[in-house]
Amino acid sequence: MKTFSHFDESRSWTPEEAILLEQVSRLAAAAIMPRAEGFDERKEFPWPNIEEIRRMGLGGIFVPEEYGGAPISYRSYLEVVRIVSAACASTGIIFGTCGTAAKPVIEFGDEEQKRRFLPRFAEGAIGALAITEPHAGSDAANIRTKLRPEGDEVIISGEKIFITSGDVADVVLLFGKWTEIEDLPKAVTAILVEKDTPGFETLRLEKKMGTHASSTAALAFTECRVPRANVLGRPGDGMKIMIATLNKSRPTVAAHALGIASAAFDDMLDYTNDRIQGGKAVVQHQANAFMMADLATELLSTRLLLDHVGRLVDDGCRDISVEASMVKVKASDLAMRLTTEAVQMFGGHGYTREHRVERLMREAKITQIWKRTNQIQRQVIGRDLTKP
Repeated sequence: MKTFSHFDESRSWTPEEAILLEQVSRLAAAAIMPRAEGFDERKEFPWPNIEEIRRMGLGGIFVPEEYGGAPISYRSYLEVVRIVSAACASTGIIFGTCGTAAKPVIEFGDEEQKRRFLPRFAEGAIGALAITEPHAGSDAANIRTKLRPEGDEVIISGEKIFITSGDVADVVLLFGKWTEIEDLPKAVTAILVEKDTPGFETLRLEKKMGTHASSTAALAFTECRVPRANVLGRPGDGMKIMIATLNKSRPTVAAHALGIASAAFDDMLDYTNDRIQGGKAVVQHQANAFMMADLATELLSTRLLLDHVGRLVDDGCRDISVEASMVKVKASDLAMRLTTEAVQMFGGHGYTREHRVERLMREAKITQIWKRTNQIQRQVIGRDLTKP
């Protein structure tokens, strides 16, 4: 389409970024996309995709050079997430979550923590973010997992649910209540928990509507002893770290949603141009053409908004909370609408697993829910509109 090609040509990537994005696009088309259906059908973690990502060195795009990385702009990172997610939404979630776990170490970690953890992320370690608990979903300030200091260790006791990659993560960024601080949310503290730490176990994997190849785990921490040196920032800094982490993760969710939406739109465009009904292509029927014109306009405008948010971060803007909420809402709502319309346009074929639009529709729904629901995001936006 002319409009999308003009947008892609105007984005002014550096030569290094352009090469990387081309390599990621080739990898997505040649290896990741052909495997997506099988991994989803088997509910199998996509380890071959993760190994391909590691071989390409994509873990390094999160990490500064002095710790073994090859960092790129936040804007181009979001584009990588979109490309990978268009090929396989489950792989996109896993990859994006690794970035979400690595970035707080870069921003809030001390030098020893950076030298210990960041080279692992650069080499492709899987990261997870553990906030949600059984009694509180979006109410992250009301967490009950306890962090009890004891000498040079911290003893973790509690349970986390809906943790992306929690069962396979090499490093989990966990948020809990520091027992020596009484008041919540002032007691919230962040700590890094490593794989195979005694007392850290997977309780179960969730049976989900979509993204079957991305594992979502319930985790238990039973007198789990972690070095106090793994506390990120200081005890009580957790809410500050959590807010900064979630603000950066919401554009990642938007990129993930846009990947799903882009894939569905491409499939719908091909199908409606090729399928003949009433003597002409389906897209030539006016009602269909108008609907698809609206979707194309929304898709382009949402990609422009995501690009804007990426530029804000790259230009040093630290408070992107409202813009992050806006792009998360817009992209995820569009993904759900577009995949639903794609299934409708495919008719009975769209309701079967003969075409991937059925899978894309199931995968789109989570983007409206995770990293706090779109209802919470609208509250954030609404508060910004209220005069003090």
